[in-house]
Amino acid sequence: MPSGACAPDGRVARYPVFVHAWFAASLLVAQAPAGAASGVPPQPPAAPAPADPATASFTTDVGLLLVSVKPDRAPDYEAAIAALQAALSATTDPARRSLAEGWRVYKASEPDARGNVLYVHALLSTVRGADYRPSLLIDALLLDAPADLLAKYKEALAAAPTRLSLTELANMAVAPVKK
Repeated sequence: MPSGACAPDGRVARYPVFVHAWFAASLLVAQAPAGAASGVPPQPPAAPAPADPATASFTTDVGLLLVSVKPDRAPDYEAAIAALQAALSATTDPARRSLAEGWRVYKASEPDARGNVLYVHALLSTVRGADYRPSLLIDALLLDAPADLLAKYKEALAAAPTRLSLTELANMAVAPVKK
């Protein structure tokens, strides 16, 4: 009999509080996600895999990759970059050709703050989402390269490269557009 209904003798029937609590709890259990009633905590939705922090991909049309190289290892770094340049310039793969199209590598005349040789990879027309890490490309393209080329390249790095995705703020040869 529902709470507040009249019993045959005219009294109002009252269900004990524990009956109400049991009913409310059973509704909650019925609506809970699978596994909650069995004591197994619900699993949060799977998070997307974190991006590789070493990736050298860009989110803009222009990017820079600043690479500090140990001074005594600069010839090893330059040999690896020259081998990569030869491989990219000879490839017939359209995806690899588009990577190479706007990619220039410059050697700074001045050392960085720690005395390392600084190389600037200017990506003047990036392929968005492509990974420009020379180590990955050397590994993929230079199958017949000397076995120690990649190792020497990696040992030459003084620190992790700095990646900059750039958006043009001003073209100094053109009058500014009034907003």
